[in-house]
Amino acid sequence: MKISLKTIPHISSRIAIDLNKSGAVKMTKGLEPVSQEAEKILTANVKREEALEEKAREICEANEEEIEFMLADERQLFFMIKKRLAPEYGIILNYEERYSDLSHKILDELYEEDLIHFEVTENRIKNIIYNSITSFIAEASQVEDAVMDKIRSYKKRYIPGTDEFDILHENLYREELVKRGME
Repeated sequence: MKISLKTIPHISSRIAIDLNKSGAVKMTKGLEPVSQEAEKILTANVKREEALEEKAREICEANEEEIEFMLADERQLFFMIKKRLAPEYGIILNYEERYSDLSHKILDELYEEDLIHFEVTENRIKNIIYNSITSFIAEASQVEDAVMDKIRSYKKRYIPGTDEFDILHENLYREELVKRGME
């Protein structure tokens, strides 16, 4: 599952909390600066991926007539373009490798900014960060399913993409996070 801008603050908080709970790290300035640094790195990565996807969309749109003429699968073509451009944008498409890379970058930044001190291996700290990211994403998927089930259970039909749907979704998502102790 992809990291979205909406989930970044939650993931960042989770990283800070998990590092603090681990006992392997001493936070020099508290949880908030750690969370903010993680948020900066994650946000930059998501925005680079969005730029990559926008460029791939532009290429597909510019060649729309040829795509239709050749009867090409536009989704597959989009992914192939994205894959070709990914190194140029600094994006790793394999999620496992990407989250590992992000974990390293977050660790490096936290250390360089003197926000954490530790006497264990860097790999152990990186693994705590990696596990924070992946476990939140797995739980967020379950939260999203629960929220959509609630919305579908209402008598009134809510149309995805409308302001009404978005507001309801955000409120139910937040409630579900709190209920599960994720926020």
